[in-house]
Amino acid sequence: MKRNRYCGELGIEDIGEEFILNGWVSSTRDHGGVIFVDLEDITGICQVVFDPAVNREVHRKAHRLKEGWVVAVKGRLRRRPEGTENPKIKTGYVELVADVLEILNTSKPFPFPLDDTKDVNEFLRLKYRYLDMRRPSVREKLLRRAKIAKVVRDFLVSQGFYEVETPFLTKSTPEGARDFLVPSRLNPGTFYALPQSPQLFKQILMVAGIERYFQIVRCFRDEDLRADRQPEFTQIDLEMSFVEERDVMDVVEEMLKEVVRRVVGVELTEPFPVFTYEEVMERFGTDKPDLRFGMEMSTVTDIFKETGFKVFRDAVEKGKVIKVMRVEYGDRLSRREIDELIPKSQELGAKGLAWIKVEKDSLKSPIVKFMSDQELSKLKERTGYEPGDLLLFVADDQDVANTVLSGIRDLLGEKLGLKDPNKLSFLWVVDFPLFEWSEEEKRFVSVHHPFTMPKDPDNLSPETAKSRAYDIVLNGYEIGGGSIRIHRRDLQEKVFEVLDIPRDEYEAKFGFLLEALEFGAPPHGGIALGLDRIAMILTQGSSLRDVIPFPKTQKGVCPLTGAPSKVEERQLRELHIKVKEAAHGKADKP
Repeated sequence: MKRNRYCGELGIEDIGEEFILNGWVSSTRDHGGVIFVDLEDITGICQVVFDPAVNREVHRKAHRLKEGWVVAVKGRLRRRPEGTENPKIKTGYVELVADVLEILNTSKPFPFPLDDTKDVNEFLRLKYRYLDMRRPSVREKLLRRAKIAKVVRDFLVSQGFYEVETPFLTKSTPEGARDFLVPSRLNPGTFYALPQSPQLFKQILMVAGIERYFQIVRCFRDEDLRADRQPEFTQIDLEMSFVEERDVMDVVEEMLKEVVRRVVGVELTEPFPVFTYEEVMERFGTDKPDLRFGMEMSTVTDIFKETGFKVFRDAVEKGKVIKVMRVEYGDRLSRREIDELIPKSQELGAKGLAWIKVEKDSLKSPIVKFMSDQELSKLKERTGYEPGDLLLFVADDQDVANTVLSGIRDLLGEKLGLKDPNKLSFLWVVDFPLFEWSEEEKRFVSVHHPFTMPKDPDNLSPETAKSRAYDIVLNGYEIGGGSIRIHRRDLQEKVFEVLDIPRDEYEAKFGFLLEALEFGAPPHGGIALGLDRIAMILTQGSSLRDVIPFPKTQKGVCPLTGAPSKVEERQLRELHIKVKEAAHGKADKP
């Protein structure tokens, strides 16, 4: 029997009509001879009634049904008896009285319950991901992700963008994360790389005259994983010719407002705030601040340069900075909870953490007695603290102070319940440094990538040069980053020289792009947004794995298929590869 209606679509307006439903048995209940079955498909659940008074043979057959069996039923829809309704779902006022039942397939007992009330080991969920995706919460996240992608595609097409595919088998140009390499059978000893992004190709598309390009594209990075990283991920990638920063930012801003309106049902009317990199680092200690709550920071080195508090005075004399964070609602923290922040600050790199509790008529702290009235007055003027606040201090290098206080800010935002999951706080960060020093490589590297246009092409000083880059942040996550690109070969070569990349090396890696820039490359810019991260936030997921159909674990393992795995010797011979046995770590276990 082929269905003529989906389970979750039936309502009061359909009472009296005959329908054929197909789906999975979600649960069965025998109430004094009448059997009730919750039948489920992708749209939801419909209650099906098997009554011996209607069809004794079908009722007898229904006794066999178990969770997970696949069935087709035919019957007439009626109103549920008064007192048995379920107003939480559309079909909660109706039920289908079955007079035909066809069993399409049976099922083994499930390895875990499919309802959302049970906490299930993640490895087990991923091993049986096809069952996990039947859970309502998981399915809803994946369907919402699909809707996000459709809204993005429809919006960009409406704005004159053209969807153009770029290659998956491309050239290795390692400048950042490690590439995934693919050996070439037809060209022994050579390798393709899976793209970390379509960056070079989308710039070449601008040279080709495709003035508005976009792509929802898979990208690959061989890097250590965490909750918001996966080895393969999906970008919303776009590029535009003859534009400046604000042109790209306006398109993205309107696109995200449309996504939020269509997917979440929230109307965002205000422009997204714009902060400079220096401003967010000073006020929040990070370039991806969560603006759903306050806890802003201030540098107070000048206030305490001659203080009687020796720890602060010694830090100033050594060229360190003193930074303070004002914690609103700090009076919700007990003394024990404040003390627990000290080892946390040490984990983040600080030598210690000083604190002051602001009470109604006094300041309470072991360090207040070492501070003058003038210092405390200036501190109040600088921070604006009020009774009930907690002030947290770090005296250390600028980077350490920012890392520690931003880490504690994030922790306290969670602990104090200030991260409202229903609130969406977007912002732009601009005017990033063009370069940063890499202690690992002992050279300057690009903050974003080496194709980013300098804010002042005449200033390529690695210590002071700024870039025409822009990041978009949502609820403490960087969800996208872009820039105006370098479109002249001579300037691109100068940037490579600052990065200490020899000519023969950048010619070998990027020669095809450099040559393309010599054929009338227009000024252009673009951005890449993480579809997975956007979906994670808009579905209130806790990790990227929640919104990726078949994700990898933190060790890059697919529990469902067992990838990565060894291959046959014959395959290796065809690729002219010999594998040297190595000691491997233990695989992920449930």
